Amino acid sequence: MPRASAVRAAARVTAVADGRGGTAVPLISGSGPLAPRLTRAAADGEAGEARVTLVGAMSAPLGGDRLAIEVRVEAGARLRMDAAAATLALPGRGDDAARYDVRLTVGEQAHLRWLPGPVISAAGSRLRQTVRVELAPTARLELTDVLVLGRSGEEPGRLTTRLTVDRAGHTLLDQQLDTGAGAPGWNSAAVLGPHRAVGQLLVVDPDLSADPAEPSLPSPHAVVTPLEGPAVLVTALGADALAVTPLLRWPPTPAK
Repeated sequence: MPRASAVRAAARVTAVADGRGGTAVPLISGSGPLAPRLTRAAADGEAGEARVTLVGAMSAPLGGDRLAIEVRVEAGARLRMDAAAATLALPGRGDDAARYDVRLTVGEQAHLRWLPGPVISAAGSRLRQTVRVELAPTARLELTDVLVLGRSGEEPGRLTTRLTVDRAGHTLLDQQLDTGAGAPGWNSAAVLGPHRAVGQLLVVDPDLSADPAEPSLPSPHAVVTPLEGPAVLVTALGADALAVTPLLRWPPTPAK
């Protein structure tokens, strides 16, 4: 049954160093379709890493919905945040676009792995997604973003995404991608062409200062782009998420 009105929902997660080489998560809250869950204790994590999984408690985002997630990884903490399933953007009862706003903050000597599932743009949907990241100078980040334009055999809706990353008060990356019904030129050869999935992996790591990445084409459908920061961006195209996801690796896996 369709919902009578649009949903306003928010989730907040804060990870802190526990003083014993691990990570505690003192704040995990969510409402509506956003239900974060601690799925691995700090003691069981990789090198003191805690894991939080975002579970979808109801269908969202639909047209008109307003969803927001705020994640803070305090100094010295390590957090992996992922999702139990893909995010499916669906049409709502009105003409309003849905909004999904993500804000990530990573402190000194902290490490965040932001690994959400793919965002799928169903026919007739309209979604604007923003991801804003603020990094301390010694912070580390691994961020993936996979977009799938349409379910099997259907045209996509309108999907606009913007990723902005600031490091030590300076902009490291600011980019926007506008795709689907009504977006000019999105399926031209200069953008996605015939491909219906696009993914990115952004790695920010102070160690890249001593060993910077080199531009490369690890496969016919993936490119490695070094960024100032120090950081590296891996971008891949494919027919679907299954084709794109294996290409989002750093260091990249050479094509066979």
